[in-house]
Amino acid sequence: MMLSRFREALEDSQQAVRLDDCFMKGHLREGKCHMSLGNGMAASRCFQKVLELDPNNKEAKQEKKNAAVLLEYEKMADFSFEKRDFRKVVYCMDRALALASTCHRFKIHKAECLALLGRYPEAQSVASDILRLDSTNADALYVRGLCLYYEDCIDKAVQFFVQALRMAPDHEKARLACRNAKALKAKKEEGNQAFKIYNYESAYVLYTEALAIDPNNIKTNAKLYCNRATAGAKLKKLNQAIEDCTSAIRLDDTYIKAYLRRAQCYMDTEQYEEAVRDYEKVYQTEKTSDHKHLLKTAQMELKKSKRKDYYKVLGVGKNATEDEIKKAYRKRALMHHPDRHSGATPEVQKEEEKKFKEVGEAFTVLSDPKKKMRYDNGHDLEDDGCFEGDFDANNIFRAFFGGHGGGYSFDSSPGPGNFFFQFG
Repeated sequence: MMLSRFREALEDSQQAVRLDDCFMKGHLREGKCHMSLGNGMAASRCFQKVLELDPNNKEAKQEKKNAAVLLEYEKMADFSFEKRDFRKVVYCMDRALALASTCHRFKIHKAECLALLGRYPEAQSVASDILRLDSTNADALYVRGLCLYYEDCIDKAVQFFVQALRMAPDHEKARLACRNAKALKAKKEEGNQAFKIYNYESAYVLYTEALAIDPNNIKTNAKLYCNRATAGAKLKKLNQAIEDCTSAIRLDDTYIKAYLRRAQCYMDTEQYEEAVRDYEKVYQTEKTSDHKHLLKTAQMELKKSKRKDYYKVLGVGKNATEDEIKKAYRKRALMHHPDRHSGATPEVQKEEEKKFKEVGEAFTVLSDPKKKMRYDNGHDLEDDGCFEGDFDANNIFRAFFGGHGGGYSFDSSPGPGNFFFQFG
């Protein structure tokens, strides 16, 4: 016992009480060996035997209480494991190991839960300590494989699971983990292959199927969510792609690729504040020139988004040609001209006058190459004083429609949207 060779000590103490069933010290030491090895039930029976021989034995009374505490922690751990409260299991096993210091079963149970909590170095350390003492321990081999599996080293994990099954062919956890690992690897590779040949729909479905295989595999699932987000972005499922990136980050908040993918989706959906936040997170983590450029671009777009969007005012894209801008102005100017709404309520007239002025501003900027370039580069031209003083949307309108200086009126002739502009 002093050498911590409790299995040999247990055999000796059991032999001692077989030779003399009334040997109290033999029963007491057998109980202590059972305790150290984690067998609380057998230990309790031994201490009870001592108390039958000597009801006032203080050591036996205390050890029997310890055995009851050990059994209670073991019961709590089993209940917590079923509820997937792995932190509680680790707590219970730590308390149990304080009473049963050499119990490999408790150590393995703790190590498995540490792996399930993502505390892989701690779990590996416990399993490795056991394997140094017993290289054929199937439970320790299984935990070692589990850590590798959850760290997305699936090929190495499978090797440990296979070795565990070689040592214990009926090891159900190793069998299930091995099957999941192989299935997860195969499905992920199928999805990657489909993506490489531009079959994004198929890739999206395959990544979805892979995500259903093992919800506990946090690192692999984080990558799968990000992969599915990439496929979703290609399919223009941008909101779903954002959700997938968020799921990936929730699983692994250090996953830079997921932040970058989500930020790009935010940019594509014009959610610039969110994009800036993600790019700031990336740049704080990895201060590269590329990440700095992405952050500056997002900050510029955020600044631009807070100004009037003259492209939206005219209803054209940001790559619109000069001719497209002119056609858009013609359409919007006629649509919002005050004379067309002379019979409307004062509120409507005021709103249409405002829109008519904005259309004139938009055309003034986007039809002038220098102003357009400054606007596209993020300058707020209103702040630059371009529309102060004598800016008059009617002047722009008259100049565009031929420079007539007299009066003008709108006359609606039959037919939808059929308006005739008359100069006086």
